[in-house]
Amino acid sequence: MNLKIRKLPKGHKKLINAWAFYDWANSVYPLVITSAVFPIYYGALTIIKNDEGEVLNDTVNFLGFDFNNDALISYVTATAFLLISVMSPFLSGIADYMGNKRVFMKFFNYLGAASCIGLFWFSLDFLWFGLLCYFLGLIGFWGSIVFYNSYLPDIAFKEQQDRASAKGFSLGYIGSVILLLLCLSMILFHESFGFESEGLPTRISFILTGIWWIGFSQYTYLYLPRGTRKGEMRNKELWLNGFRELKKTYFKIKQSIQLERYLRAFFVYSMAVQTIMLIATYFGVGEIQWPKGESTTGLIVSILLIQIIAIFGANLASRLATKYGNINLLIGINVIWIFICVYAFFITEPIQFYITAFFVGLVMGGIQSLSRSTYSKYIPDDTKDTASYFSFYEVSEKVGIVIGMFIYGFIAQITGSIRNAIIFLILFFLGGIYLLSKVNKTQ
Repeated sequence: MNLKIRKLPKGHKKLINAWAFYDWANSVYPLVITSAVFPIYYGALTIIKNDEGEVLNDTVNFLGFDFNNDALISYVTATAFLLISVMSPFLSGIADYMGNKRVFMKFFNYLGAASCIGLFWFSLDFLWFGLLCYFLGLIGFWGSIVFYNSYLPDIAFKEQQDRASAKGFSLGYIGSVILLLLCLSMILFHESFGFESEGLPTRISFILTGIWWIGFSQYTYLYLPRGTRKGEMRNKELWLNGFRELKKTYFKIKQSIQLERYLRAFFVYSMAVQTIMLIATYFGVGEIQWPKGESTTGLIVSILLIQIIAIFGANLASRLATKYGNINLLIGINVIWIFICVYAFFITEPIQFYITAFFVGLVMGGIQSLSRSTYSKYIPDDTKDTASYFSFYEVSEKVGIVIGMFIYGFIAQITGSIRNAIIFLILFFLGGIYLLSKVNKTQ
């Protein structure tokens, strides 16, 4: 899809809106695939329950080995994030050197969207293919996010970045809810749409996710700049130049004490935040005592509640940051996360899960948008290699997810319950609060 690029100056309202609109395009992936439809579909395929809703068997055989179903999906997720963590810094360095990070962003965008479409054929008979599509979908989504986030300091001035980041997340929450409602209408009222069961419309939801992601991203690519090339493209030196850009950025971060301190804090608390976001639905499926036949509806309502409240949370955080400062507000949000974890450890009833979902949505929107814009503000104004800078931000997040998901998977495997993993997440939030307190709050 080759569209003529329209050049706009930094800070232009239309440029910021076009950048933020990629959240509208890509946020259907984390909602439909990561949080809502796919986890429920995966659970329906891999968990056998009796009429009272009690789990009889949740073991899956994959490549000749038996896995707890939660542990298997967490290991695949962690492996994907580990690959992204290793790959993205070098690709970001290459993109900055060649000045073509929009091309990289497109590649991962289309890879992720095509993988979503491939999930249409997910089944236990071809489990390897379904997990491969799930794996590549993660690679595509998070790979594109590295380059997308790196555009923030390119398209908006520092005083615009909190609002721009919040606008992106808000558009993402709204757009993803619209598609999810469409998918749910097909699934819950499948007979009205001419389907005999929920299975086919559920799998069609994966196709719609891929099409939505590719289609709406074209508006973003119409305005995003290509970047500034630093050298000629020479295949033999490509990876070397990428490494040089990465090394150069690393030493710049080491020279900025506040940026390095913030990156460490982000690494620790993001480990817990991202793990919670990835396991929330699986927790709801396995740990909440839903009345017979109400688990799917209850989980979907919870996810919609999170998304809707997150819109308010993202915008509220950008306004409160102006009054209290980004770092102080991030510390406060981490404290709220601790209370959420303590409460979640004891919940068993649907109403308790809804209450948890409300507060998760409130702080999730705030911590995501504020974390991104805070990091962007610490990047020097004259920086050209923003993709390399944001690759370190993304690597911090992804390595954290790898650690968090492996802990979650390990505990689920040895105890048979993911509830105990919540205790470990509290430690990460406490560590994040301590490290954030070391960052200059007035810079």
